[in-house]
Amino acid sequence: MSPARTVTQPSELLDYLFAAWPEAKKKQVRGWLKFGSVAVNGKVITQFDHRLKPGDQVLIRPKGLAAPETKLTGGIRIRHEDADILVIDKPPGLLSIASPSEPEKTAYAFLTDHVRQGNRLNRARVWIVHRLDRETSGLMVFAKNEKAKTALQQDWDAVVKKYFAVVEGAPPAESGKFDSHLDESNPLKVYPAEPGPETRHAITHYRVVKKGTETTLVELTLETGRRHQIRVQLTEAGCPIVGDKKYGAATNPIKRIALHACTLRFTHPVTREEMRFDSPLPGDLGRLV
Repeated sequence: MSPARTVTQPSELLDYLFAAWPEAKKKQVRGWLKFGSVAVNGKVITQFDHRLKPGDQVLIRPKGLAAPETKLTGGIRIRHEDADILVIDKPPGLLSIASPSEPEKTAYAFLTDHVRQGNRLNRARVWIVHRLDRETSGLMVFAKNEKAKTALQQDWDAVVKKYFAVVEGAPPAESGKFDSHLDESNPLKVYPAEPGPETRHAITHYRVVKKGTETTLVELTLETGRRHQIRVQLTEAGCPIVGDKKYGAATNPIKRIALHACTLRFTHPVTREEMRFDSPLPGDLGRLV
């Protein structure tokens, strides 16, 4: 990736590109704009007359990196891509990684095909950093090299992870904290339990966003990241997530679990830049409240 260049005086973007990259032919520069290779302050810009101001950072993205908001096979929407990481919006119904029941149609497989640009002989790959349940939608980050994967996982406790959930009924208060111990020894289902050698401590902070007649929209912030943590703790609080039959929900109007990963905030594993991504409440969840 070419280093970003800093704008020193007001200019239109195309004029700046001609001046800042004089070695490139003008046809090539216009192609950069047309095909989404030019980013200003991290955002892809295609308008030739976009106004630049002093301090703006202009970057030419390498060929092969998808522009933000690109849609891939499987309904995956790319939110960010650079040489080290991929941030995506995962649709509901798509597995993060392969399982015995679905070995091929997964986020991991579709992203691997993306970084290989459809060439099976290409050795490029992605690394799993974390997972979302199949029926959960929202933000995920994948690493594009082992160094980035290790750095992200080592700092994972410091990553801000927020979710929206639509629950049956309502939590016990407008805001608060779920603090419990979870037994993950059963591979199919997690249970709350007394503290012991088989349990892991789980903490989730919550706040009520909107109350409906029979459901409530809740924002949840993970302090720990245990398997099915949010699902188990909401059920334990008497308000299971809509559609979550495994954990006690009585209704399933949208044919999936009403859980959405809405915010990821973390330090870039290589550049150390602060990264923040937000994903709005999907329409199917919004209609439940």
